Amino acid sequence: MLRIVNRVLLALTGVALFLLGLAVLVGTLDLPARWGFSTPSWWTWDTPDDVLLSDADRVRHRDAGWWWPVVIGSLSLLALLSLWWLLAQLRRRRLAEVLVDSGDGVGALLRGRAMEDVVAAETEALPGVDRARITLVGRREQPRAQVGLLLAPQAHPDEVVRRLRTEAIEHARVSAGLDALPAEARLRAARHGPERVS
Repeated sequence: MLRIVNRVLLALTGVALFLLGLAVLVGTLDLPARWGFSTPSWWTWDTPDDVLLSDADRVRHRDAGWWWPVVIGSLSLLALLSLWWLLAQLRRRRLAEVLVDSGDGVGALLRGRAMEDVVAAETEALPGVDRARITLVGRREQPRAQVGLLLAPQAHPDEVVRRLRTEAIEHARVSAGLDALPAEARLRAARHGPERVS
């Protein structure tokens, strides 16, 4: 959900800034006079001497009793929404603990960081893996693994992914007593210098 909200907000902000930039360029570069087109009557920037708000625009609603409450309320709402968005970005997505089915109906809690470290160590032991980073996300009853792998130059990605799924992830799923442990793997190749052939 947060990812969708982020994309929508970024898209709307990008479109608004793009249109605002175009509007400023039209007036600043005096494009209507140079290119011979006319702007609508509500367009505020026609020439480089125009301002965003004229004196008449700035004092137009000064005597209206609704003007300042609406302006202050709108800006306050915008500030609160921006603060909520910032706090949502900073919220910890990593699972602190995983609920393990102990068979007695109560369950036990396993530290998420401990499970991540074990899976990362087992993954790094696979041939062709230089480094592994595991992050558990989701709910503690249904965790998901996000795997970042740095592959050695001689690695076979298909073999690494197969063994990651059938060994490291499967061992973690069985040991935690989970029905499923979905995983998303992102692979990168390690940089290495050119080799000389003599």
